[in-house]
Amino acid sequence: MRIAILNKDRCQPRRCSHECEKYCPRVRTGDETIVFGEDGKAIISEELCVGCGICVNKCPFDAIMIIGLPEALTEPTHRYGPNGFALYGLPTPQVGRVTGILGPNGIGKSTSVQILSGALVPNFGGENGDWEKVLEHYSGTAMHDYFKDVIDGKIKVSQKPQYVDMIPKAFNGKTIDLLEGTDERGALDDLIERLDLAPIIDRNIGDLSGGELQRVAIAACAARDADFYFFDEISPYLDIYQRINSSQIIQELSAEKAVLVVEHDLAILDMLSDVVQVAYGVPAGYGVVTHPKGVRVAINQYLKGYLPEENVRIRPDAITFEVHPPRVESDIATLVDYNAFSKKYGETFSLETDSGSLKEGEVIGIVGPNGIGKSTFVKILAGEIEPDEGELDIDVSISYKPQYIKGDNPMQVQMFLRSITRRFDTSYYQAEVIKPLNLEPLFEKMLSELSGGELQRVAIAACLSRDADLYILDEPSAHLDVEQRSLATKAIKRFAENNGKTAMVVDHDIYMIDMLSERLIVFEGKPAVYGKAHPPSSMQDGMNKFLSDLDITFRRDEDTSRPRVNKPGSRLDREQKAQGEYYYRLDE
Repeated sequence: MRIAILNKDRCQPRRCSHECEKYCPRVRTGDETIVFGEDGKAIISEELCVGCGICVNKCPFDAIMIIGLPEALTEPTHRYGPNGFALYGLPTPQVGRVTGILGPNGIGKSTSVQILSGALVPNFGGENGDWEKVLEHYSGTAMHDYFKDVIDGKIKVSQKPQYVDMIPKAFNGKTIDLLEGTDERGALDDLIERLDLAPIIDRNIGDLSGGELQRVAIAACAARDADFYFFDEISPYLDIYQRINSSQIIQELSAEKAVLVVEHDLAILDMLSDVVQVAYGVPAGYGVVTHPKGVRVAINQYLKGYLPEENVRIRPDAITFEVHPPRVESDIATLVDYNAFSKKYGETFSLETDSGSLKEGEVIGIVGPNGIGKSTFVKILAGEIEPDEGELDIDVSISYKPQYIKGDNPMQVQMFLRSITRRFDTSYYQAEVIKPLNLEPLFEKMLSELSGGELQRVAIAACLSRDADLYILDEPSAHLDVEQRSLATKAIKRFAENNGKTAMVVDHDIYMIDMLSERLIVFEGKPAVYGKAHPPSSMQDGMNKFLSDLDITFRRDEDTSRPRVNKPGSRLDREQKAQGEYYYRLDE
């Protein structure tokens, strides 16, 4: 079975010669395999299409996808009309459990939530949805009872949006005003205390940082009195402590409610979820939601790229982790030595740093809580701001990707990247930057039209495109799904190794830091008061220092070697703390 997907935003029949119709073999034999509708857009008959792929290759705007589906997929749960996105299966909300959804962006998670909330009626591939048909379809299952409650108006949904930076555009006022409008359970005071929102409740929403907006969004969602809670990515802009703290709040919600969480930080998803449903398919083409699986099993299968129960390979290569921290070779040349320096912001915050050195061709991870001075540190290295004390004699060129990215440039993605580098058309640049970051489908888009994840990938490419000796990337994982994080990690690391360039990466995703870094710079201190940057150290020493401050231990999964958070007070947690090994156990 196959489906044909037409991206109507890309299809521009007035600017092409109807190549899809002209070169279609079935059209040439007299069949109406491709016709043009009243809006001028192409309509592809999936019954007549033979799957040759000629229209896909001939379309000048890459608007067509012909996708071969697994044989087990017959009737979609919902489809957005002819040649539209198709969703197969649904997440299963369960009272008393946190159900995690693991899958790439654009795979149907938002569609699933619309259906589960009752805002969208599943049409099973037909023209219109019908609740009677829905109840008949799910007769004898738990979903029947759930949808019956939806129809009767007994299900109330509370949803945390994915892109929290859009909140200031929807609400103009003080933080406390927004939160008080959501306090339906009388839990607001407790949420403000646990999420450390007291210092910002009298500030305007438009003045909040990304991490502050994320915590406000979590509090607003959790404060409502709902039957079904949906949290779409809780980790962006939050440090590890804040992520774990938010996870505990969500777990408490699930004691009497149904909770669904989409999360791309696998360490947090692993700790937070009771069951996980994998979502796979082709982004913007079709999505499939599997039945619930055990958390460890689901994540390991996803990393390996093969789902045994479904007999489906969702990725050609596995995402792998190094068992031991990389060794730092003593004969590697030093790129730059930097002196100790300090920076103060009035009487509110001060940053002090030790001196250190950066090696050629290495990737250095930078870790620490939010509000501890990491972004200030890299901005000083990049020359964006000046230190108050200490002279930096850094005689190297630097390319810098900031933490918060603005998409207000009125340029197409392709023209934007061409304006940065002369190597755009070289095979090396295409293979090492464009392809790993999957940027080609974005070429015709304007920067102002990009989603958060798309803009992040373009910003990473822009940083790597500039001619420099040192590349600094601040939170490159934000809004990227697991696949994109893995590809971005490989692109950054391969770029540094192949070109002998040095990269510094600030991030809170332990998986990304683990796959990427050879050494670590650890920040300690008191958030929003003072911070201290230690010199670069080995992965083992650095992670032990960092995690001991957070009182968190990690272990390695026996099957995939991925890091996993130990439950506080568990046997492994106690043993590793007694050994002083918070990240790498002595027997690994």
